[in-house]
Amino acid sequence: MKHNRNKVSVVLAMITWFVMVCPVTVLAAEEAAKPAVYATFWSLIPPVVAIVLALITKEVYSSLFLGILVGAILYSGGNFEGTVNHIFSEGMISVLSSSSNVGILVFLVILGAMVCLMNRAGGSAAFGRWAGKHIRTRVGAELATILLGVLIFIDDYFNCLTVGSVMRPITDQHNVSRAKLAYLIDATAAPVCIIAPISSWAAAVSGFVPGEDGMSVFVRAIPYNYYALLTIVMMVSMVLMRVEFGAMGIHESNALKGDLFTTAARPYAGAEEDGKVNPRGKVMDLLIPIISLVICCVIGMIYTGGFFDGTDFVTAFSQSDASVGLVLGSFFGLVITVLLYLVRKVLSFRDCMACIPDGFKSMVPAILILTFAWTLKSMTDSLGADEFVAEMVKSSASGLVNMLPAIIFLVACFLAFATGTSWGTFGILIPIVVHVFENTPGDLMIISISACMAGAVCGDHCSPISDTTIMASAGAQCDHVSHVSTQLPYAVVAAVVSFITYIFAGFIQSPLCLVIGVVLMMGVLTVVKTRFCDLKKE
Repeated sequence: MKHNRNKVSVVLAMITWFVMVCPVTVLAAEEAAKPAVYATFWSLIPPVVAIVLALITKEVYSSLFLGILVGAILYSGGNFEGTVNHIFSEGMISVLSSSSNVGILVFLVILGAMVCLMNRAGGSAAFGRWAGKHIRTRVGAELATILLGVLIFIDDYFNCLTVGSVMRPITDQHNVSRAKLAYLIDATAAPVCIIAPISSWAAAVSGFVPGEDGMSVFVRAIPYNYYALLTIVMMVSMVLMRVEFGAMGIHESNALKGDLFTTAARPYAGAEEDGKVNPRGKVMDLLIPIISLVICCVIGMIYTGGFFDGTDFVTAFSQSDASVGLVLGSFFGLVITVLLYLVRKVLSFRDCMACIPDGFKSMVPAILILTFAWTLKSMTDSLGADEFVAEMVKSSASGLVNMLPAIIFLVACFLAFATGTSWGTFGILIPIVVHVFENTPGDLMIISISACMAGAVCGDHCSPISDTTIMASAGAQCDHVSHVSTQLPYAVVAAVVSFITYIFAGFIQSPLCLVIGVVLMMGVLTVVKTRFCDLKKE
């Protein structure tokens, strides 16, 4: 089976190469400043190739690189030198030269080091023992994971890695599959951040609303952010109803038998056992570092927004540089953690320093996937995917105005899924939505902006090349493709219900439409519970 899968991958790669080269070589006969396929449907082919190959071959690194290769071929018109230069000089090296991207990687490394420190000091094990006495069921472990994810609403990266490191020992103890843990983390990262006024996402969205009070628009849009709200409703309801379906049902059934991974690929298996764990570790050895990390990251973010120069808290948060703020906060959190363990004498200075490269190694899979994903996004940017989608949205505005929220939701889903970025989708679509609806009475502009945000989060949630999806896999220490394939059916259910709800909202234009969405969601889950497998064992 594995041999056949490899053959399929090679054949698909060869077909992709010839399909891309043949038309592009002809189109590029006359060299222009922009590639011949700029701002056309071809600009979305690279991420589609990467996503399809990843789902077929279950191998993410080569799939992402083939997507990058296709994008470079399209850009260069089949020229070998141009293709190589675009992949590396204008692609990979360029994205790794971005200060915001480097900041995210540094944040990842520091967080990996902190997780290693907490494990080595015995804090994670002590918390697991404490939680074992207070969290007695699988349902309790899953609800505790959701609660922690909701509480950490500052930033989705921070949410994914922190919730994963804290809750992983507890969910393992109660035989919750790593795929389910990854879903719980992912479904409480972006969906919670996009409805939290004090978050890096609120800051990003408020900056994309030209001519309006961005923060006010964000707050008014919260009741209409159906995908985020319904995802949370769906997640909690499924845990309480003990119902699973699709590939996730297989993972959960196997987890009840002791296999937390199901698939042969388990890149993090045994990672928790690396190194000696201090038996003198206490719960405070986990709680103090985590609390310090939260406080320091918040201070770091408002510092970059000018809070200590006289700017008010909300404004400072709205104009903060999340990448820099998280690096500063995580650094000081790391310092506090090291000092705590030295004072308590649970780790020596040499042991603390040894955790830094170990933490780096634990984050290598996430760093590699992120680097490839960023490079793939740069390919779509260079091919004008944003202009193609923007023009598509403008042309759809001439149709039924009341249907536009639902249409915008679908377009945002597709764009975020293809590019792997919700923030980039905000930046492309929100200014267009504001321009289209600026003279429209009622709340249609607010509903459409919220549909854009919801669709962007939905596409980001589904996409295997999304940085948040990658972080959730890393936080849960789950195989990335397993996380994507098990999460996708759940995300699609929430997306379909959200789409129907936006149709109602376009005509009714009332926050009460959320009630319609919740009723539809509960109806769908009831049908799923009666028609598909559910989990009744503890």
